[in-house]
Amino acid sequence: MRYEYDAESDVLLIRLGDAKIDHGEQHGNVITHYSKDGKIIELEILDASKETANMIRAIMRSKSVAADLD
Repeated sequence: MRYEYDAESDVLLIRLGDAKIDHGEQHGNVITHYSKDGKIIELEILDASKETANMIRAIMRSKSVAADLD
C-alpha cells in the first residue's frame, strides 16, 4: 500500500495494487479506481484534509465508546 498527498489540490491517493487502472467510480469525495477484472487498485480522496479528519473523528469516537465498555 502506498500513499501520496498533493497539498495544492488537497487530494490523497491510496494505491492498493500495481495493476493498470481500467475505470473509476466517484461517490461523494471518493473515487475508486478498478482494474479490468474489477479489483480495487486505487482510492482517490478529494478534499482530503476534511475527509480524513472526519475519518479520524469517527475512529476516535468508536475507540472512546469501546474504552467506556471495558
